[in-house]
Amino acid sequence: MANRGPSYGLSREVQEKIEQKYDPELESRLVDWIVTQCGGNIEKPQPGKQNFQNWLMDGTILCRLINSLYPCGKEPIKKITETPVAFKQMEKISQFLQAAEAYGVITTDIFQTVDLWEGKDMAAVQRTLMALGSVALTKDDGHYRGNRDWFHRKSQGNRREFSEEQLRQGQNMIGLQMGSNRGASQAGMTGYGINLPKTPRRP
Repeated sequence: MANRGPSYGLSREVQEKIEQKYDPELESRLVDWIVTQCGGNIEKPQPGKQNFQNWLMDGTILCRLINSLYPCGKEPIKKITETPVAFKQMEKISQFLQAAEAYGVITTDIFQTVDLWEGKDMAAVQRTLMALGSVALTKDDGHYRGNRDWFHRKSQGNRREFSEEQLRQGQNMIGLQMGSNRGASQAGMTGYGINLPKTPRRP
C-alpha cells in the first residue's frame, strides 16, 4: 500500500465513512468468485480489507478476471505482465476498468484507479466487482463460472418487434378507442369568422 500521511479533520471523517461501507462478507464472496472464475490456480488472500487490496492492487488478477469472461482469442487485454513498477501496475488497473466498462458495467459503478492502488475506497472496488459479476451472470453466454447465487441478474429491457400488419391493426384499435366520427355532420355549424346577417332593429 502506498504510504500516506495521517488524515485530519474532515478528510478523516470522510475516510471513516467510506471504510464503514466496506463489507467483509462480500469480500469473501468476491474472493471465491475471482478464484473460481480465473480457473482456481490463484492463491486466496488472508481475510481483511488490507489483504484484499494487496491481492488486487498490481492489476494482474483483475486483468485475468476480465479476460476469463471472453472466449479464447477474444480477450480484451492481450498481454498481462507482472511487474513491481508502480505506474505499470496502475496501468493494468486502468486497462481492467476500461475493459469492464466495455463489457457492460455502467460508469457510475466503476471505481477510480487510486481507490484500489492507494486504498482510498475499497468499498467502490467491491461495487465494481459486484457489478461485473452481475453483468456476467446476466449475459449467460457460457463464460461465467461459479455459484449463480453470488450475484443478482440485471433486469433487461423487454424489446418487442412488431410486423407492419400488427402496427396497422394497432392504429385501427387506437382509432376506435378514441371514438368514431361516422355519421357526423357540420349542418347547422358556423365557421369561425363568418358574418351572420344582422337582425333589423325595431323602431
